[in-house]
Amino acid sequence: MTRSDVTAIVVTFDSAHALPECLGALRADGVPMLVVDNASTDDTIAIAEGQGARVIRNPRNEGYGRANNSGARAADTEFVLVVNPDCIVDSGAVATLIDAARRYPDAALFAPQIIEPNGRVFFQPRSLLSPYLHNPTGKLVLPEGEACTAFLSGACFLVRRDVFLKLGGFDENIFLFYEDDDLCRRIADVGSALIYVPQAGVRHGRGRSSEPKRGRIYASRWHQAWSRAYVSLKYGLPNPAPGMFAVNGLKALGAYLTFQRKLIERYGGSAAGAWAAMMGRKAF
Repeated sequence: MTRSDVTAIVVTFDSAHALPECLGALRADGVPMLVVDNASTDDTIAIAEGQGARVIRNPRNEGYGRANNSGARAADTEFVLVVNPDCIVDSGAVATLIDAARRYPDAALFAPQIIEPNGRVFFQPRSLLSPYLHNPTGKLVLPEGEACTAFLSGACFLVRRDVFLKLGGFDENIFLFYEDDDLCRRIADVGSALIYVPQAGVRHGRGRSSEPKRGRIYASRWHQAWSRAYVSLKYGLPNPAPGMFAVNGLKALGAYLTFQRKLIERYGGSAAGAWAAMMGRKAF
């Protein structure tokens, strides 16, 4: 039986390798699927259509936040489930999240327990942008049951569509990274809670959303550094860009001297992203 109260939004970019398991699990659980494709060059669209998903085709890579916003606007259900293509949602997990939403009408965003490939439970004990529930040392203690929290991962979560759209969705100035921190902060700022629902399970491939290609580590690290600086300044926090540029610039120089390409991309990307933020460049 197909659910009528939720739409799963899956943003893809060269995600053919991960998509069959992701969409297959949602389809088996009766969750309608909307794939927003960011100009993939592989078989992503064919796989999505073969799994019965509705597809929105972006002519260029619009980034994670903008693509999800497009999906939320195109959906017409009470809830949207944001799902990374490298996530496999356990049977019954969506129903469990929606049940929690019914029991907590003052909350807007609900996230499952996310299990990483090594079996570790992903749970971030603090957020850069958290206005409450402070945890200065970052001590990790997993909640024993449902809990109000300061941050929930953007890898997979359920959100009330009306609240999401009223807030403008993800910040469209951000291409990638920290858009989930920013959304959680804005939800908290309007007085809504974020609820962790550990009895709903999701397996996360972590980093498998796009097929690895030369240059993608550099691009990923560029956006991570730029976005951290952007959200810090947005909320009046100290600008981390100068420090990131100095540290990663030195590390990139060391990597160049040892001809380690992955490290060159990693540290060079971080330094370049920090420099771009310092120069006032945009992410798009």
